[in-house]
Amino acid sequence: MNYIRSIKLEKLTKELGYTAKLPVVNSLAQMEELELPRPVTYFVGENGTGKSTLLEAIAVKYGFNAEGGSLNYSFTTKETHSELHNAIKLIRGIERPKTGFFLRAESFYNAASYLDEADGGSGKLLRAYGGVSLHEQSHGESFFSLVMNRFAGRGMYILDEPEAALSPSRQMSMLIRINELVKQGSQFIIATHSPIILAYPDSVIFELTESGINETEYKNTETYTVMKAFMDDPMRMIDHLFEEKEEI
Repeated sequence: MNYIRSIKLEKLTKELGYTAKLPVVNSLAQMEELELPRPVTYFVGENGTGKSTLLEAIAVKYGFNAEGGSLNYSFTTKETHSELHNAIKLIRGIERPKTGFFLRAESFYNAASYLDEADGGSGKLLRAYGGVSLHEQSHGESFFSLVMNRFAGRGMYILDEPEAALSPSRQMSMLIRINELVKQGSQFIIATHSPIILAYPDSVIFELTESGINETEYKNTETYTVMKAFMDDPMRMIDHLFEEKEEI
């Protein structure tokens, strides 16, 4: 049971601008629809392939604020989101979520500021976030507090690089939280560069490359293979990297 069952590109228009040239958009244009068959879906890949752009489009199409937050957040710091949300269709499940959140690492500060303003010092809204302003915590603590307190069962969660402020141990704790919420009927769509966040077993992984969108296995992703190669022998990898730099 997923709240978003698949994604379909309906039209390519000139309003999309540079977005229309992204590998992820070209790939969507060549398929009938991109199915999301499991409760956790990952998008991984090199910078520039369109992960965040696609996640943003899914979130905005679903009704979330482009800069992040719950479905009730309504603010704009600077309109920089693409028009891709106007070109896609979300095939939704029969059931509707009870809650949801779009966590976007790059604009999390703006979302936290909006929450403080909406709360107005009353503390009523902040109770759902652990009772403390997200600005009165470290970046990592505020991320973790959001996930542990605001996220609840039967939720639709779209997360763009949630590892950005989390230590490796906190990332593992987040995996535990994701598992708890999945068991309570939640769905996650996540873009990540973290091999820890990526490790949830009951998931589908789409790797975005210049050739498009390809479903893959965890240990076949570049996210995993590059990190494993580095951790297996850090000094050897560093020597190799530095030699390449000198040759350039």
